[in-house]
Amino acid sequence: MFRLPFLFIATGMIGFVLFHLVSMISTFHWLFQDIRGPEGWFYTHLFVLGWATMLAMGAFYQLINVILQKDIYSRKLGYVHYAFFTVGLIGLLYGFLTFKTVWIGLFATLAFVGVILFAINIFVTLFSAKKWDPITISVACAVLYLVLTGLFGMWMGIHFWTGDRGTFHEQLFGAHIWLGTIGWFGLLIVGFSFKMLPMFYLAHHYPLRLQWATLITWNAAAIWGAVSFLLGGSYWTVWASLVLLTIAISLYTFHLYEIQKHRVKPNPGYGILWSVTITRALLVSSIGIVLYTVIFPNTFMHSKLVLIAGWIYLGGWVTLTILGYASKIIPFLWWTQKYGKQAGRPGTPLMADLLNDRKVNNGMRVVVGSVLLLTVALIISSNVLIAVAGFAFSLSAISYMILIGRVFTR
Repeated sequence: MFRLPFLFIATGMIGFVLFHLVSMISTFHWLFQDIRGPEGWFYTHLFVLGWATMLAMGAFYQLINVILQKDIYSRKLGYVHYAFFTVGLIGLLYGFLTFKTVWIGLFATLAFVGVILFAINIFVTLFSAKKWDPITISVACAVLYLVLTGLFGMWMGIHFWTGDRGTFHEQLFGAHIWLGTIGWFGLLIVGFSFKMLPMFYLAHHYPLRLQWATLITWNAAAIWGAVSFLLGGSYWTVWASLVLLTIAISLYTFHLYEIQKHRVKPNPGYGILWSVTITRALLVSSIGIVLYTVIFPNTFMHSKLVLIAGWIYLGGWVTLTILGYASKIIPFLWWTQKYGKQAGRPGTPLMADLLNDRKVNNGMRVVVGSVLLLTVALIISSNVLIAVAGFAFSLSAISYMILIGRVFTR
């Protein structure tokens, strides 16, 4: 039952290492340029689809059982989903790298078919379980936004294929980015955190009102932002979605504090502690960006600010949260797969024996430090510092992933 999640997770880990290897070879040259070009598209999709989404899908296939106490609808469909999505992604990346528009259109469509199969598998499982709460609604909305993100991406790919890139292409692009980052990744992390953080902290009897408030506000931000982009909204309509998102992050951060207040276990593991700290940093950053855009409204949609905000959100919060959670999820899956039937027998290692938590802490410290350094480099627009910080980030990230990957040798 663990082969399907491991297939996605292992592929995502390979994609993560590949992204950092090619980034180091290029000395992060793509960040110096306009990321809205073939080279930027290649790196962005390798990062977002080849690493984060691939690993998230694998975690989805396993954690849905934890959330619902019910297995996924069809594991065979999961393998078909993997084939379509992986082939589509590889072809799409090649299309971006060579700027072959036929490849972009064709393989964007194949990747979207994979997304649709994933959504069918998840939604059939959710509706058959008939269990609706902030956790299941969050993950259902996340998958829905992934479908819409894929639809808009395929639509733009067909634009490249046919050569018909009208004014609506720009509006699709804005909605595509917003729904993928805020809708898919945002609500995925929020929904899983509602379930997993209380488990890691052994927290009980904490209030749920902020879960509902976070869910409603985060969805409002995702929908308002996407509609604003699609309709070519004004500065203020798009800015309002940023304000809504900041409110949602505030509510989510306060809920994490409530969970910590009701905890029995003081230390859930350094990876989880870092994930909570990073969420607080995201809140501070979001408030700072909102205030900055009020003082300097002309900079709101400037490419530099968009790049910095996107890096803080994706390179910072999303990536570091996934890395922190991976230090718990991957050892759990591997221990259950390899030693679950031997639990309690003499000589059977404990789950904590598979991964040294002190090394996790040290690894996260270095990765977080390099992310902060790269953020500073982007703010001051120093190409030299971007190259140095980017190299440090990639080297530390690969080292951390090797540390996680060694679990499979235990």
